[in-house]
Amino acid sequence: MINKPKPLAAKRRTSIGSRRNPEAEAAVLAAAKELVGEKGYAGFSVDEVARRAGAGKTTIYRWYPTKADLFIAIYTEERAVSVPLPNTKNLVDDLTQYTTSLWRFWRSHPAGAALRGLIAEAQGTKEALEALRDRFLPERTADVKDMLTAAAARGEIEVEDIDDKLSLWVGFSWFRLLTGELHQEGGIKSVMAQIAGLSIHPTS
Repeated sequence: MINKPKPLAAKRRTSIGSRRNPEAEAAVLAAAKELVGEKGYAGFSVDEVARRAGAGKTTIYRWYPTKADLFIAIYTEERAVSVPLPNTKNLVDDLTQYTTSLWRFWRSHPAGAALRGLIAEAQGTKEALEALRDRFLPERTADVKDMLTAAAARGEIEVEDIDDKLSLWVGFSWFRLLTGELHQEGGIKSVMAQIAGLSIHPTS
């Protein structure tokens, strides 16, 4: 009698010790992007990501300690593709081009709406607040800080004003995000000029 081989169980992606398995991580991020696109931030969960990716929840939590951290990872990946970094060597033009691209990304991509969900959750949970304040903001505002630093080196602004101007930029952009006014691009340049410390006509 010939013994038939037993059918193979569904392959489960595994981690490789303390290192990340690239295939497993790619599957996790792909599942997370898909879920955010379908259900937004409110319907986003590590449990569902793990199920879709065929990965263990403990593995995902080792890589991304909170739901917010996992979202930040996929947001960062998607935004890097959609928002180019300008280099006009003029602060107002750099900020205007960058802000316009970012708003269009927020407006057209599920990650934009999901970011509003993260900001809202950060008002009620310590974990989300820490992820937003300590990990999301420093990394995601680094591009604008680099523009301001380069402008200071060119003599366009004072070095000691960089952090305040960065806060003004974040406040303006997040205000438009949270109030659903990202389509109002006409005033971007005049506000960027004000942040830079200049005064120009809104249509110039």
